[in-house]
Amino acid sequence: MFTGLIEDLGRIREVVQGAESYRLTVATSLPTAELTLGESIAVNGVCLTVVQFGNGCFSADVSPETLKRSSLAGLKAGSRVNLERALRLSDRLGGHLVSGHVDSVATLASRQALGNAVRLEFILDAAFMRYVAEKGSICIDGISLTVNDLTPAGFSVMIIPHTLAETTLQFCQPGVSVNIETDLISKYLERLLNKDSDPATKDALSLEFLAKHGFM
Repeated sequence: MFTGLIEDLGRIREVVQGAESYRLTVATSLPTAELTLGESIAVNGVCLTVVQFGNGCFSADVSPETLKRSSLAGLKAGSRVNLERALRLSDRLGGHLVSGHVDSVATLASRQALGNAVRLEFILDAAFMRYVAEKGSICIDGISLTVNDLTPAGFSVMIIPHTLAETTLQFCQPGVSVNIETDLISKYLERLLNKDSDPATKDALSLEFLAKHGFM
């Protein structure tokens, strides 16, 4: 689990692609001596498992499903990436709950400077827009952001100077693809509220269910 607060702007050192394998090696200023095999690090919002580390870098394998769902397949040596180590229970939750499980990719449609901020407008598949709400939380390439408003084809966010300087958003130009993780809670609520999604679920969450069990 992550918070969407970026700890380091890393750089891809090497991409090794085999017939049935894909491994990224990432250079970072994070204290790699403190890493352990098997721990999780979010790379551009994708939860990856550390399989090797040392000398200021770590390596992680990427599954075919992750390559299909995310923009990681487009990374190459020299690419900059947002990095965040997994959340500890004692940490402050400064962003929002982020699982590191990417739903889809979005395309940056426009970039506009507005006062001290930059407005970024993204195009997102309509199938995922039902999880996006104005002033709600969304994770873009691992960054916890607030949805500014909804647009006919997607949504927009406003980026303050600090976030722009400390993340890969400083490099994003129209046409680039970014990883999107929508609000985790909204997906669970949808499943609980949708009785038809699972006929085996007799006690689907509904107004009737809440009233029956004394919550209303």
